[in-house]
Amino acid sequence: MRSRPGDTLVRTRRDATIAVVAGGGAVTTMLVGLVTNAVSAQSHWPSWLAWLQKHPWLSFVMLGVVTAGLTTLLAALDDRRAPGQSPEPTVRPDDGSGPPGAALVLRSLPRDTAAFTDRSAELESLVGSVRTAQETGEALLVHVIDGMPGVGKTTFAVHAGHVLAERFPDGQLFVNLNGHTTGRSPVQATEALGSLLAATGVPTQQIPVGDDASAIIEARAAMWRSQLAGKKALLILDNAASYRQLEPLLPGGTGCLVLVTSRKRLAAHEEVVLAVEALPPDHAVTLFVRLSGRSADSLDREVLAELVRLCGYLPLGVSLLAARIRHHPSWSAEDLHERLVAARDRLGELRAGERAVAATFDLSYRDLAPERQRFFRCLGFYPGTELDAYVGAALGSVSVTVARRQLDALYDDHLIDEHPGSRYRLHDLLRDYARGLADEGDSMDHVQAVQRVCTYYLAALAVTNEHIVRGGAIVPPPPDDAERMETPVMESRTAALSWLENERPNVLACIRQANGLALHDLVIRLAAAMAPFLRQAGPWDQAVGLHRTAAEAARHTGDQQALAGALAELGVVRRFMASYREATEALNEAVTQYDAAGDRRGKADALNQVGIVWYLTADNEASARAQSEALALYRELGDRLGQANALADLGMVRRQTSNFDTAVEAQSEALSIYRELGDRYGEANSLRDLGIVHCLMGEYTLAAQQQREAFNIYKALDDRVHQAYALNELGVVQRLTGDPDGARDAHTQALEHYTELGDRFGRANSIRHLGVLDRLSGDVPMAIRVLEEALEAYRDLGSRGGEAASLSELGVARGIASEQDGAVDAFRQSLEILRDLGDRCGEAGVLNHWGALLRTSGNPAAGRGRFEQALGLARGIRCPLEEARALEGIGRCDRVIDGPARAEGRLREALTMYRQLGVSALADDIERLLVSQAG
Repeated sequence: MRSRPGDTLVRTRRDATIAVVAGGGAVTTMLVGLVTNAVSAQSHWPSWLAWLQKHPWLSFVMLGVVTAGLTTLLAALDDRRAPGQSPEPTVRPDDGSGPPGAALVLRSLPRDTAAFTDRSAELESLVGSVRTAQETGEALLVHVIDGMPGVGKTTFAVHAGHVLAERFPDGQLFVNLNGHTTGRSPVQATEALGSLLAATGVPTQQIPVGDDASAIIEARAAMWRSQLAGKKALLILDNAASYRQLEPLLPGGTGCLVLVTSRKRLAAHEEVVLAVEALPPDHAVTLFVRLSGRSADSLDREVLAELVRLCGYLPLGVSLLAARIRHHPSWSAEDLHERLVAARDRLGELRAGERAVAATFDLSYRDLAPERQRFFRCLGFYPGTELDAYVGAALGSVSVTVARRQLDALYDDHLIDEHPGSRYRLHDLLRDYARGLADEGDSMDHVQAVQRVCTYYLAALAVTNEHIVRGGAIVPPPPDDAERMETPVMESRTAALSWLENERPNVLACIRQANGLALHDLVIRLAAAMAPFLRQAGPWDQAVGLHRTAAEAARHTGDQQALAGALAELGVVRRFMASYREATEALNEAVTQYDAAGDRRGKADALNQVGIVWYLTADNEASARAQSEALALYRELGDRLGQANALADLGMVRRQTSNFDTAVEAQSEALSIYRELGDRYGEANSLRDLGIVHCLMGEYTLAAQQQREAFNIYKALDDRVHQAYALNELGVVQRLTGDPDGARDAHTQALEHYTELGDRFGRANSIRHLGVLDRLSGDVPMAIRVLEEALEAYRDLGSRGGEAASLSELGVARGIASEQDGAVDAFRQSLEILRDLGDRCGEAGVLNHWGALLRTSGNPAAGRGRFEQALGLARGIRCPLEEARALEGIGRCDRVIDGPARAEGRLREALTMYRQLGVSALADDIERLLVSQAG
């Protein structure tokens, strides 16, 4: 990142500060010594210090002068601030510590407000700058709108956004960065980028995640710049704390406009600064008259001038004052002036700039009915950014109807802002004021308000989880006192997911607040309630942070079962991230904790999950052991869904170790239970895996039927990831049965799905299958390039099975390209992995490929040896395609070594098997060979 003038100034001041501290510390230390030894008669000081010894009181004077001077100098070296401006908030580090957060991103601009008044000079400057840049093709510069609190920065940015919206047809986004929001930490760059990417349509599974915060910021920022490349979009970054916070969020293209609002001066040399000052007196009076609902003639102009002066000519204060007189038709301007002066007297201890606005707040607040005053105070406790009537009801301990009425009234009084979807937000200054009022009351009010809103979210999450959790799965129960909480009506999965996405930042903010207040039980329960959504929607690094926080909370309370649950969820998410070592550690600890707590169901679930991890890392023995133990526990508990899951996963392990009959048995039993339970997702998964096994067993018609059934169910469930998996497997069947065009279409569709969804493993599978098709079509150089890409992806993912499959196919392609040494090396590496995995079917396939290479390169005897090995393996596991290939290979080698008569028997065996399998192309090749041999 380039050095900026502001950065240089900060470094200079910092260095000067360090020098002053060091020098001042040395002088102070010496003077303290003088003070303590000045009256000593046992030591005599040299030179001018002897004079100080004769007059010891001067040591005290000098010590005081140095201390005061040092304090003054350090203050002077501190960052200069605007009058009344608070220090720059600290953006918490992206180190993964503490509960996660999320940025609130609006996909459209907030409503333009009637409180906007004439800012024609600033607006013309902005519009002119944008127009000139677009007409000349120059890059649009970032426009930083700065000014003191309450001056109308956000109002100006939103109004300008509406004026310019037509120039940016690719969308308008609004992000609150919480730079100066009381009770909220400034939004991290990782959080803002994740929310922005999701808001622009990037699937959360595709958003980069990981433990290296700097690398993740860089990766997400790169994706964000790529997402906006070539587009014309408008981005408003509201309430920025520092340039460092917003810099990663800036688009890289030239066609996007970024408007930044901040109380700080964030200027760097490539930005345009628009300073929004307090309103000119006449504009402030005009705004007051317009919002008051009175005619200008009915109001004393001199009194109006004094009123707007008293509130600092700030639009926020003027709006509140105008609302007061509008709601009191009997008041005159003089009456309002009298009340405002009294309010300022009550706030005399505040600085002048603060007092100007706070007095208008106080006047508006005291004009509210007592119950509305209490409701407003409760809003100051809300940890989130936006709220609706349901949250308001929980905060205020009132009904939703009453909360809606109170919120509407506070909006009419200009004490809250309204956002789309009947949602509300407090201006940061009003949030400060409400929090200050609330803090004047009982200290437990804050804790109780947070408890109430967390309880509401637990109740609402219980409703959403009924729609998104698979049938038969355990849903985190609502809290005992949830019955008194009113929750939104959610009648579909779509509605539930929409609510969850909107409320995600607020729920996470509540968890962070609860964690800060040591409300550990609420942290644990909210994390468990959010887990099903985060499993599906991600981003997974956010889920990791949440479950780590829940685990720490459980350790604080000594709740073993809660700790086990948090660790189990952490392990599942780590598996999704392909962090298999961390996943195994978390899940193994979860098994231990569940066992200690006597929770057999939890232990079975954790065993099932760690078994999946071991399957993915090809530790088949450990995986089979874990799934068998989980299955036994599920059967003892009578848990039918658990039994089906363990059976399905055990079937996959059996298939991976070429135990096809036992794989079909386990998967068929799982399928039967899923159908009994009406679990369509489980049914589709079992059908897909049965299709894979039947393909390996040469039962291609049944395999294709099962893959199509699975695909149709996934489509009905709108599960695009698994649709892609079914398409890939269907493509394999089509390739083997002589339909390369259909196979290419299926693999290409799957690749598009995987690329869009960010599934790296599935994408690698599609690329490998397309490489095989390239080789079969004769484009060997392309096949080698594609297969090498797949191989690299598998190695990055740690997928040894995928690595072995790619090496096998790469060996074939290199052999055709006359790269014999490279081919042999690939076959050897593939065999080593497959033997370690226990994949005998895959091993037979590699031996067949190696035998073909030896035969065609002039060594049929060695080739025959490889084919014999393959034949023994294939017959042992009942893998008919590899058996037929081995028979064909032996026959072709015999034809070269001993002549056609010796070869005919093996070749006819292969021909019969190919015809039975429906592999017409390979059968036709042998028939042509036999005909030529007879001729």
